[in-house]
Amino acid sequence: MKLPSPPAGSVADGPEDRLRRFVTIWSRAVFPVTATSMTRQELEQHLLPPARELYEALHARPFDTAPAHRVGQALVAAHCTDPDALARSLGVVDAYLVLYCAEDPEHRGTAAALSTEELRARCSRLQHAMAAGFAQALRERTLAEQESIAHSALSARSAAELALHATESRFRAVFDGAAIGIGIADLDGNVLEVNETLTRMFGGLEQTVLSRNIADWAHPEDGPHVWRLYDELVRGEREHYRVEKPYYRSDGTVLWTNLTVSLLRDAAGAPQYQLALLEDTTERRLLNLRLRYEATHDALTGLPNRTLFFERLEKALAPGEGSRFGLCYLDLDGFKVINDSLGHSTGDRLLVEVADRLQSCVTAPGEMVARLGGDEFVALTTGPGTERKVAELADRMLAALATPISIDGRELAVRGSVGVVEGPAGERTAAEVLRSADITMYRAKSAGGNRFEYADAEADARAITRHGLTTALPAALERGEFFIEYQPLVHLDDGSVHGAEALVRWCHPQHGVLGPDRFIPLAENTGLIVPLGRWVLQEAVRQARFWQDGAPGGRKATGPLRINVNLSPTQLHHPGLVAETVDVLERSGLEPGALCLEVTESALIGADDDLLKPLRQLAEMGVDIALDDFGTGYSNLANLRRLPVSVLKLDRSFTQGMQQHPANPVDLKIVEGIVHLAHSLELAVTVEGVETGAQAQQLRELGCDTAQGWYYARPGAPDRIHSLVLADAV
Repeated sequence: MKLPSPPAGSVADGPEDRLRRFVTIWSRAVFPVTATSMTRQELEQHLLPPARELYEALHARPFDTAPAHRVGQALVAAHCTDPDALARSLGVVDAYLVLYCAEDPEHRGTAAALSTEELRARCSRLQHAMAAGFAQALRERTLAEQESIAHSALSARSAAELALHATESRFRAVFDGAAIGIGIADLDGNVLEVNETLTRMFGGLEQTVLSRNIADWAHPEDGPHVWRLYDELVRGEREHYRVEKPYYRSDGTVLWTNLTVSLLRDAAGAPQYQLALLEDTTERRLLNLRLRYEATHDALTGLPNRTLFFERLEKALAPGEGSRFGLCYLDLDGFKVINDSLGHSTGDRLLVEVADRLQSCVTAPGEMVARLGGDEFVALTTGPGTERKVAELADRMLAALATPISIDGRELAVRGSVGVVEGPAGERTAAEVLRSADITMYRAKSAGGNRFEYADAEADARAITRHGLTTALPAALERGEFFIEYQPLVHLDDGSVHGAEALVRWCHPQHGVLGPDRFIPLAENTGLIVPLGRWVLQEAVRQARFWQDGAPGGRKATGPLRINVNLSPTQLHHPGLVAETVDVLERSGLEPGALCLEVTESALIGADDDLLKPLRQLAEMGVDIALDDFGTGYSNLANLRRLPVSVLKLDRSFTQGMQQHPANPVDLKIVEGIVHLAHSLELAVTVEGVETGAQAQQLRELGCDTAQGWYYARPGAPDRIHSLVLADAV
């Protein structure tokens, strides 16, 4: 079924608007297959309350599928009884419920807000309940019709025995013309009479049906309650009962029915006959099985999907004495490159072949493989010996991908990274296990891929913490949780303060003060480094202007203090770098020469003219550009001539050998050579990580211009910029 496209402007102002858009899509999907006198707009208004129940159920705490069950019943009440109406409704719920109703105003922006993965899992369970409610309502509606017909049949039968031929004729018309199967038997189970519909249901031979006893129609799938209810009825202890019962036809096929059996009494009230009404539900049952299959299996590969896998995983994790489980979470390495270069059609064919290979890996009892989505697959093993079996399973999965896959004459090499989780059942939820496996898989991928790694609780905790910090970054910037510390830059010749480097810190409400190594890489990955870097530049320039206007205690500064601000690689690629820097300088009134932007050597390795252009523009304005961490990259020294830098900042690794006495002669020669090269190119040299007086003296003798480090001062508040410690830190 092709679902309608989302309406234009699908980003609504609020949850109610989103809900109404969802209802519009739903009504458009089911209206063509609905036997109703309502207009589509009237049907849309009719579907609004059920849609609101689905929305509330999606976010309910605790989660309950009963509202979805009622929604399925409401579809039948609205005359949406065509099986295609159910299929289309389930399709709309699957595709659009989370999309339009994911926002929960009550928990918006809080830790209690449900993740997309949890919402998806809830959505799947709501679909199941909705289908069950639909089937139940449809069955009850049919059974009510059966009751009515049965009552008419009974009345006609009684009237025929007690009254005129006309009444017998009316009964015969009902009996023979009924759309459901009707049969009459004595209390010993001998079939006395059946109508044509029942005969057709059992294969078309009336004599075959009449020659059998009810006891002959036992089926292996009959529950014990079926025959218990039958015995109670023929003894006169109950008037009727309803069950779902299968029968074998004469050709061996199975007939599924909704069976209603009523007791007929004589004029004295004694049990005399039993009347059976049978509705053929075989096609409906097959439809339900097909809907269940489609809801629990991946359409592309035919593997179990996330929904069915979670059901199996939750069963495997149920507490049990000595029970254990093993899980392998596999993600293909480099699949995005194949998709982007060869197209999604090739990518889909590749996924089908990968699924077939992985399916061949799960051969033991208690093993299964599923596709979670995209290029992510997961395999589960249970039973004894999972410590050994899960490792063997991971090895088989990787080995299955070792042989290249041939598609349209191309040999595509496929590799995978696998995260393995193994342990006792009953200690973790399915979501926690899958999250741990996902984290472990990415650890295997970062280690080079084509391998598997075992889950580690400490690594999981670190990854969860990183994720928490990542999600908290935007709000932290808005709430003003960041602050700047300043580390003095000292002239080596006279020991005066030349300037300071601005170092951003995060005062996290739970984790305390975090250094830039904890959050700058996260800001880089999320793109938040651009607004964060802009804020750091504004604050640092404002502080430098304050220093120029007046030193601490009202003393005028003896000379302009330069402020050093770090630029990340992402900021270098930002098109507004030059304009924003100019705007900040103009607003503060700080001269460009008082600003130095530090760029790491690794960020400029292989830089082309387009990347260097904004740096050249800033340098032409008078802004100093410093090449930070010099000596840690692999750049050609000859490239220094084309870089618009005026300062080299030596990495601390070059000066660690100077902390001991005597100093390492190799380090001395290297630093001496770099200083000579820099000065010959008219570049100043700043040294980081100076921690002892001996280091400072050596660097002064080697001709270095400025230095910073704990020997002079640790990063601190701006009012301590002139408070030098001058004490060995090691």
